[in-house]
Amino acid sequence: MKKTFLFLAFFAIFVPVFAQQALFSGTDIISPEINPDNSVTFRFVAPKAVKVQVTGDFLPMVKTKSPFGEVESAGVADLKEENGMWTYTTNVLEPELYSYKFIVDGREELDPNNVYMNRDIASYTNMFIVKKTAGDKGDLYSVNDVPHGNVAKVWYYSPTLQINRRMTVYTPAGYEDSKEKLPVLYLLHGAGGDEDAWPTLGRAAQIMDNLIASGKCKKMIVVMTNGNANCEAAPGEWSAGMYKPSFMGHTTGKKPISTMQAHFPDVVKYIENHYRTLTGKKNRAICGLSMGGGHSYMISRDFPDMFNYIGLFSAAIAMNQEGAELTMENKSVDPKTEEQLKTLFAKKPALYWIAIGNTDFLYKNNADYRKYLDEKGYPYEYVETDGGHIWRNWRIYLTTFAQRLFK
Repeated sequence: MKKTFLFLAFFAIFVPVFAQQALFSGTDIISPEINPDNSVTFRFVAPKAVKVQVTGDFLPMVKTKSPFGEVESAGVADLKEENGMWTYTTNVLEPELYSYKFIVDGREELDPNNVYMNRDIASYTNMFIVKKTAGDKGDLYSVNDVPHGNVAKVWYYSPTLQINRRMTVYTPAGYEDSKEKLPVLYLLHGAGGDEDAWPTLGRAAQIMDNLIASGKCKKMIVVMTNGNANCEAAPGEWSAGMYKPSFMGHTTGKKPISTMQAHFPDVVKYIENHYRTLTGKKNRAICGLSMGGGHSYMISRDFPDMFNYIGLFSAAIAMNQEGAELTMENKSVDPKTEEQLKTLFAKKPALYWIAIGNTDFLYKNNADYRKYLDEKGYPYEYVETDGGHIWRNWRIYLTTFAQRLFK
């Protein structure tokens, strides 16, 4: 009995001490440190390391080959060592959200002194935000002292796919205490993503909070779906277990009985039955990036009376019903697609908005689609930015597109 008491007493003392040690270890090392001039200093302790580097999107981008052709990836810089402490200071950085990780003797490592990180498919990176003045991009992506909306993970049943699925729903500040009905923006992710992508990598809630608080956009509900028709939810959060996510993981495993675009009326019906929404085409918008841009294109094409505002961000546009073609070489537009697009534009959507970076690997795909729209005389607005297939662009596109809605 005494031995048991002594063990429990030791355990009661040791566990809090261990927890406190974990809590306070490393607090004397600041990394990253945002300096007064908006340069940033990184620090990493590795006394036995031979080479330490940092890779991040604040460095000049480099082109690498992929199955889709040349794509841009983050550059790499060497840290300098002194007494086991490795450091690197950037040039002055523009206001923005940046991602990075270390490379220690060829092995990628997260910054142990930075608890802020994001998951992109199966890869984690640390993050930091540089801001300079109110309203700049860094400020827009930050949590500021403004009224905050709520973000909920919502399960719904899809009769079309015959499975329970999860989506993320943003409701603006004051929604719960009001009887006001609101319009809805449906915001779709790209390949490899899920319903967690826009809230984390895209900073959707922060963007919407700050835009609404400043009066730059209307109050709206934002619905962020999971675009993988054979998945119920984000990896590890449904019955498939803790599998390793992959870029095109949604194409493996059990084949879905239908498609993302065919099931989308299930999503709209659920939202309008469970939230206070303004209904009808004029009160709905849809947009998405990459694969989600392709989904937005196909959903608006297949259901021309559903959305009045359509946004294609670096979209993977297919000009046939199978969704396989990524170029319009040889005018690969089938008759059904032509007829659907004719019907869509005859119904005069309030905004058909296309945006892409000038080095995006889908640039030609989008240029071919715009050429087709021009030939047909179908109206659209076009925005071209610097850079490639990156979140830095997609956050800009959401910010711009949201301000154009429901006016």
